[in-house]
Amino acid sequence: MRRRVNSGLKKVLLIYGGLLLVLIITCVTVYIVYNNKIKESARQSLLATEKITELVPNNNILEEASSEISKSINEVIEETTNEIIENETQETEGNIEQENTTPEVENPEPVIVEEPVKPLEFVYPVEGEILKSFAMENLVFSETLQEWVVHKGIDIKAPRTTIVKAAEEGTVKSIKNDPRYGLTVIIEHREGYKTIYSNLLTTEFVTEGEAVTKGQSIGTVGNSAAFEIADEPHLHFEMLKDDVTVDPTVYLK
Repeated sequence: MRRRVNSGLKKVLLIYGGLLLVLIITCVTVYIVYNNKIKESARQSLLATEKITELVPNNNILEEASSEISKSINEVIEETTNEIIENETQETEGNIEQENTTPEVENPEPVIVEEPVKPLEFVYPVEGEILKSFAMENLVFSETLQEWVVHKGIDIKAPRTTIVKAAEEGTVKSIKNDPRYGLTVIIEHREGYKTIYSNLLTTEFVTEGEAVTKGQSIGTVGNSAAFEIADEPHLHFEMLKDDVTVDPTVYLK
């Protein structure tokens, strides 16, 4: 009986011992396999980390690159600013020089401003009644000659010594004693006009070649005309245009 019990106990112990051994072997095997996987995973992670480290530059390189980029940007900004300031300064100096620089003109010619020429407006040399009119086609009777004659001018009544004035500006062409019309002054004007002042008493106010203005005194009324000595004191006045005798009353105002 005891032998059977011992035999059964041994069998149980063998069975449990076998199971325990199998369990231990299994645990050891699992541990070895798992540990190997962990090591392999760690090794792969280490390799990946090394590759990433190789691909990414280190901090010193990044700092140097950042410094270079910052330096380049600052230099570009500074150079651009200096260039703008320099251009503005040059433009300002150029404008100032242009304003202050007077163009040089070699041998400048004087500018002559000509005054506009006033139109000729003849005025009566003396004030008074017209005793004898202009008559080149219709004859007039001469008291002195006692005949009908042509009359090249007009006779303006005026007392002796009345001042005779120039009818318009001009130049004294001649002062003469005409055998028919007595002491005479002839003035040349622009545009081919001439005025003749006869039967004068004196001509001391002007000389030949003298330039006279409108209204300037040229003599006094007298009675020196031989052909009109029987008439009342007057001024015998004639006008010519391009050496052709014309009616003075057409031009006098």
